Amino acid sequence: MDLTNPDTTITAADLESLALQHLTELPVPGVEGRALDPEKAWAAVLSAAVEQTSIHDICAQTINTPCSDRVLEWLATVDHLQFENAVNDILARQAQQMLLKATPRSICLDFVDIHYHGRHHLSPTELCRTTPRDGTTNCHRYCAGFVISRNKPLILAFTWMHGDETKADAAERVLGRVGDLGLTIRCLVADRGFASAAGIDHMQSLAPVITPLIRRGKKLMKLLDTKVSYWTEYAMYEGTPREVRFPVAICVSYRKGKRGKTGLLIHAYAACEQDARTPKQVEYAYKQRSAIETSFRTFREALATTSTRDPGIRLVHVGVAFVLRNLWVLVGWAVLAQPRCGGRARPAWFPFKRFRKWIEHALDERLARIWEVPTNGVGIPVANRSAVAG
Repeated sequence: MDLTNPDTTITAADLESLALQHLTELPVPGVEGRALDPEKAWAAVLSAAVEQTSIHDICAQTINTPCSDRVLEWLATVDHLQFENAVNDILARQAQQMLLKATPRSICLDFVDIHYHGRHHLSPTELCRTTPRDGTTNCHRYCAGFVISRNKPLILAFTWMHGDETKADAAERVLGRVGDLGLTIRCLVADRGFASAAGIDHMQSLAPVITPLIRRGKKLMKLLDTKVSYWTEYAMYEGTPREVRFPVAICVSYRKGKRGKTGLLIHAYAACEQDARTPKQVEYAYKQRSAIETSFRTFREALATTSTRDPGIRLVHVGVAFVLRNLWVLVGWAVLAQPRCGGRARPAWFPFKRFRKWIEHALDERLARIWEVPTNGVGIPVANRSAVAG
């Protein structure tokens, strides 16, 4: 399928071949001396992703797939850094096909936590700690950079965060990838998890920044003791070599009975190079990041399930989900959206669910899904047939 000169129609087979074309670019060395067709293995991985099931389940229901143990053994040979770089290269190419470098973009940084029950695989640093959910505080954590856009909500880069590194380290790797794209960054909108001295200092050296501050410390609480919005300055680690100063927008709004609450709602935002905006405009700009919740939802709709402890295999599933989600945005905008004044708008009739279902339908034929099995030829025993007749 040629995205630059598409046919008059697009089929499920086109989407399936396009998805496999992207996935087969990802490096998986394999086990030496054990032959395995990479295309068949990737087809099994792709099928597990679009159906949100496990590779074992797919291999058990199809004929033209290898044994699930062999596929998992093959995936376990991935080099984490090499695979992550390859996925980021694909994400970068997809972004370059859709985004003009001269157009200023708002970039959102956030963490994707995949909660995990069980022990680590080889090292405790494979896991991070998060707020309790589903009976666990352990998770595999990934940092991702998104474009805040209604029609082009692309994932630009991601990285796997280890438990022995800071959030600022993970953000630095993602921002380095985003910087390599050469995009004009209007603003970096980051979650409160990035509100550290190292994180803010690094981000403000690259672009204007908006990130909420965590309500802690007497100095910050004193700044929040107000009834009007205003600008001020705040310093972290004041009087030490680690001191970082930055402007802060104090935003005051009324709850107006929302969720049964009344009174004032006061937030503080680190807002570097946002002098042209009022505090309320800073808060509005930050709230635009809520659009990435849809990105998280669609990403998880393409995340295969697994019970393995191997973080490499889990990294593969996350990388595949990111690539598929971006591919859906790319196909919808480049092939299906009709040109119009003011820019193309992705068609509402082609949601991510339909994109996955079409690929699933084409894979059913490629993998020869089992649709019939032999019966026992006996049925209900004679002793029980009276109950059926009655």
